[in-house]
Amino acid sequence: MTTRQTIAIIGATGNLGAALAKSIAPGNYRLVLFADEASKAMQLESEIKAIVPEADIASSCCPYEATWEADVIIPVVPPADEIQVAQKIKEVATQKIVVSVSNPATNTFGTSLAERLQQLLPDSRVVKAFNTNGAGSFTSESQADCFVAGDDREAVSVVMELANNAGFRAIDAGPLSASRTLEQMGALLIKLSDNLKYGDRAGWKLHFE
Repeated sequence: MTTRQTIAIIGATGNLGAALAKSIAPGNYRLVLFADEASKAMQLESEIKAIVPEADIASSCCPYEATWEADVIIPVVPPADEIQVAQKIKEVATQKIVVSVSNPATNTFGTSLAERLQQLLPDSRVVKAFNTNGAGSFTSESQADCFVAGDDREAVSVVMELANNAGFRAIDAGPLSASRTLEQMGALLIKLSDNLKYGDRAGWKLHFE
């Protein structure tokens, strides 16, 4: 039996963070949820347990405490907040997998957000994933693809399994530098969703003949 991994979601009560938590709760994971408002994290914990009573889940009032026991850390925060989050978790994120899910509003960094996060956390294993998946796509009947990119092949494999368990078809997109393209795909999806009134339900899907 696979060893149960602990997944810490920072910013768990936002649309994407909550959708991610709910989608993986039935799997073989321990979830630790953090939000700036502890009451909202506790409420989300209760909502998940009402649906999945056997879920191994807890809420935390501190990002440091939420991540020290984690195997995988997922900061679901605006790009502008990543530096602050990285500073708070850097000490406990050594050799751990950190998943970058953000898309830039504009590319002002000269590189991808995932590569920037890797620079902020040089001793962590940063992987790009879920940035092309809107919160609504987690519950869609039409399975979308989740593109995963990273330089650490073991970390990519772990996140691909997480994406599959969340209900997506995980696709290995290559090294972390591919996150530059993935973030452009994410930004385009947001624009298309706004123009076509898809809301957060849209996602990319590769079609093979």
